[in-house]
Amino acid sequence: METTLAIIKPDAVSRNLTARILALLEEDGFRIRAARLMQLSPNQAQEFYAVHRGRPFFDSLVAFMTSGPVLPVVLERDDAVARLRTVIGATDPAEAQQGTVRATYAESKERNSIHASDAPDTAAREIRFFFPDVDVLATGAGTR
Repeated sequence: METTLAIIKPDAVSRNLTARILALLEEDGFRIRAARLMQLSPNQAQEFYAVHRGRPFFDSLVAFMTSGPVLPVVLERDDAVARLRTVIGATDPAEAQQGTVRATYAESKERNSIHASDAPDTAAREIRFFFPDVDVLATGAGTR
């Protein structure tokens, strides 16, 4: 089993889509291992998205991710990282395959409803950011 992180973003939380998105993920075989509704501070958002610092969209990303509550979720299943990326679809909902989270619920490329870790090592780091007490191996595979 492998763990990964998803974040249901402020646009989806504000439109009451949280349960629908989680249901889609569970229907695809993901198990929810941890979740917490929270409001990111600007410092937290800047730290979490530090890899994008210096890019033209960084400031608007931080502003968006702090504009309302988010729901970080630790998910588990076989091949969790790659499978979640498939299930959520392309960053730009116009390019996302029909039936994916973003094709179904995203409003735009920025307001795309959900974040997903892009690699096992990223997933491990991102899970520790939001859930420091969850045991995650260096490979990104989580244990219970």
